[in-house]
Amino acid sequence: MKIWAVANQKGGVGKTTTAVSLAGHLVAQGHRVLLVDMDPQGSMTSYFGFDPDGMEKSIYTLFQYDAFDYKNVSAVLIDTTVERLKLLPASTALATLDRQLGAKEGKGLILKKSLLALEDHFDYVLIDCLPMLGILMVNALAACENLLIPVQTEFLALKGLDRMMNTLSMVTRSRKTPLLSTIIPTMYDRRTRASLESLNALREKYHDNVWDSVIPVDTQFREASRKGIPISLMNKSTRGAIAYKELLDFLLNPVRVSHLKLVAS
Repeated sequence: MKIWAVANQKGGVGKTTTAVSLAGHLVAQGHRVLLVDMDPQGSMTSYFGFDPDGMEKSIYTLFQYDAFDYKNVSAVLIDTTVERLKLLPASTALATLDRQLGAKEGKGLILKKSLLALEDHFDYVLIDCLPMLGILMVNALAACENLLIPVQTEFLALKGLDRMMNTLSMVTRSRKTPLLSTIIPTMYDRRTRASLESLNALREKYHDNVWDSVIPVDTQFREASRKGIPISLMNKSTRGAIAYKELLDFLLNPVRVSHLKLVAS
């Protein structure tokens, strides 16, 4: 089971869209996929038509467990309308975890232990993180083997990336294994000078980690969200769906490891 986290400490850069779009392509290839919503705002949970304010069981439930067996963890999962795609939903109660857990031992490994109980039942797990450093992001970074960092191609988003990279360096020092990171330029509008200049600046500063293509602006992302399905399952010929297919092909290519910087533990 491969575990990918999608994170950035700036909001509105396409994290949920990236996780859902990649999941759509993976299930189309026959893989069993679990989406994990680690954001108290519950954007991914809402995407599939569920209310984060009314979830009886959610990721928050896992933080109340002492045992992480398949029965306990699988009871929190919910079906989506997409075959082979399940969701571990968020609830607004997640916002209270940092205060509740305090100095509790092992609090940064709850998600990792939970996913280990599911490893025989899924091929891929994609974690949608909230845009701030805290116990939820620490859990996601501890559990994943590949960090995907969507970055909107505009200069304010580039400034936010510096914070994310500092967080990544800090967290990976405590890991026993290195963490592969991939920066994904998103919301690229080739008609604007701002997008082009931001993309060039991103590649110049982080060239070792930046994917060599882009996710373009595509109004069909909104339509897919309205329907509650990944864009590739709505219309695989849209610009956005094609771009995420190219990204997935890149992520699944083992040769890419030699072109990306491994962040040492």
